[in-house]
Amino acid sequence: MIGISTLLGATGLAALLWGVRTGQFDDQSKFIDAARYDNEEELRDAAMMEEKKKARKKKQEQKEAEEKKKNYMPAD
Repeated sequence: MIGISTLLGATGLAALLWGVRTGQFDDQSKFIDAARYDNEEELRDAAMMEEKKKARKKKQEQKEAEEKKKNYMPAD
């Protein structure tokens, strides 16, 4: 059991080292794209979309609460 877990751990470590060495985790354009496409309009749009999501979720919760009240029947 210890031998199998050691072998699996070594295999995982080897795969991680291979990925780092070959550049599998490098994203060359990440920071460039973030700077290129980040402006005030997109930030405002993102904030507005977040507010719409919150409002939609709140409306859905209110609708579910109303349905629960409507379908409520006291125990006999």
